[in-house]
Amino acid sequence: MPKYADIAADIEVRHGQPSSKLDRGTFRIRFHERFADPAFAVERDAIERLEDIAWQAYQDGRKAPVTRKAGPEFEAPEYDLSVDWLATRERLRVAQERWADPQTPDRLLVIAGGARNEGSCPGEVSKTWRMAGLVEESARALGIEVDILDLSRVTSEYGRAIHPCKGCVATAMPLCHWPCSCYPNHALDQADDWMAEIYERWVAAHGIVIVTPTYWYQAPGPLKAMIDRLVCADGGNPDPTSTHGKKALEAKVIEANGWHYPKHLAGRAYGVVVHGDVAGVESLRRNLTDWLDWMGLIDAGAAARLDRYVGYYEPYYNSHDTLDADEALQEEVRNVGRALAYAIKDLRSGRLLPPDTHVRPPRPK
Repeated sequence: MPKYADIAADIEVRHGQPSSKLDRGTFRIRFHERFADPAFAVERDAIERLEDIAWQAYQDGRKAPVTRKAGPEFEAPEYDLSVDWLATRERLRVAQERWADPQTPDRLLVIAGGARNEGSCPGEVSKTWRMAGLVEESARALGIEVDILDLSRVTSEYGRAIHPCKGCVATAMPLCHWPCSCYPNHALDQADDWMAEIYERWVAAHGIVIVTPTYWYQAPGPLKAMIDRLVCADGGNPDPTSTHGKKALEAKVIEANGWHYPKHLAGRAYGVVVHGDVAGVESLRRNLTDWLDWMGLIDAGAAARLDRYVGYYEPYYNSHDTLDADEALQEEVRNVGRALAYAIKDLRSGRLLPPDTHVRPPRPK
């Protein structure tokens, strides 16, 4: 096997973007924007003290201020790992054990992918949420345990966010850790990241259904953010100590020496429900199913891959009434839940195997 130094000598880590570091004055303005409500004025001195602490953390780059030694199960046992990351990793390990245990109940994760929420500006329940309920109803009727993940809560719930993927994978796949180690980043005030919980819910599920509207031919922002952050599930590195955190050159050397691109969510069944009002449902449905196929999930059949319009070129104000009247569409959505229920049972009993189970890809990625 080639030595690290020999490989590293032929690899260049490219640089050239301007610095994003803030000066003290700009940092102060952005910090105090969080306290614009006049009610905070009585604590101005306390806020000033907090700003000083936050500025020092920012200056020092204290992304993970609380760490512990990785321990013997990692390549570099003495490396200091974030306790946040270790906690998430442990929850994923437990969830994976539950998933693999034949005694656990069949479990379906239904993801409502829209951003519309009656608790925020729209003031009305979304059709996506209603359709997710139809999937839940039909799957539960067949004995499936259902977990509904409503991504619209990022628009209506305090402290709920899915931070964007930073694209570590494009530097080198081993730099993208499973689970993602980019967040929380306490120095940059990026502590409220929902993905740690979302990873756990994906891992625990035997089947996944994504129910989503079409926004300008594409996936809504919260859904796309979640999809991007799931890149670490497809080829991600489970050992951050092997790259000593985010050492780009070390990750490049590992990949250059041969990387196996592990598929951490493979083997789960999937279905999708894509709806819209004018255009784009077919292309979004295809994008979602192609992505899920790529990650090694198994489609639950044609009935589980649904794209439909709710009132084609009709007004928005009465679109719920249009959905009420389209009983065939409601039944098609229920069929997605039924298809997943049957697929989950067949997968877990060994009756359903993908035809290409024993085919080895010549160039995995």
